[in-house]
Amino acid sequence: MRDYGQYCPVALASAVLADRWMPLIVRELVLGSRRFNDIDRGLPGISRTLLKQRLHHLERKGVLQRVPVARGHEYQLTPAGRDLEGVIMAIGEWAVRWMFTEPQPSEVDPITLTWWMSRRVNRDELPVKRVNIEFDYRGDDPTRIWIILDRQEASVCTEHPGFTSDVVVTTEPVDLMRVFSGIITLTQATADGTVALAGPPSLLRALPTWFLWSPFAPAVRERIG
Repeated sequence: MRDYGQYCPVALASAVLADRWMPLIVRELVLGSRRFNDIDRGLPGISRTLLKQRLHHLERKGVLQRVPVARGHEYQLTPAGRDLEGVIMAIGEWAVRWMFTEPQPSEVDPITLTWWMSRRVNRDELPVKRVNIEFDYRGDDPTRIWIILDRQEASVCTEHPGFTSDVVVTTEPVDLMRVFSGIITLTQATADGTVALAGPPSLLRALPTWFLWSPFAPAVRERIG
């Protein structure tokens, strides 16, 4: 990684964070990913070799530590790493103010979007019983993905989980991204027909409360409001 050779706090921080993919890796860690495969899942396009190199660099710089667990190990942020949450939020909010536009289909991967949603679950609002949400993504590359929700964990399945879907969400990935990012609400998306919901009325009424949506959604709503 680059050493700028300057006695300057910005240069020191840049030597840790300014290389390609590094801020996004830190974003994944800040948002709760700890396993290598989970971090990788949130970063479509990065090679696993490069991800390993970047994680090793962050470990050497004291941003994270690799902690043994029952099956393998996890990457956990150190106090210095947790302190970067404000930095990541500030970068994202700056981009919302000055650069953010409508999402383009080429920018939205349905698996990554569903994975992001699974990490932004409001567990206190979930039903007592497990809920299986099927996402029926339409468009040029149609696919189906499932989120299994309960009050202990959220799991993403790219193959049929083997039991009936409680709620079915039919949409194009870019339209659901508009909801996740805060451009429109789920209620607005269902009203304009870009998102269709099917399932018991009680679950459909509660569905918007199950997700916390993007951490940058408040800044997006403030900008467009």
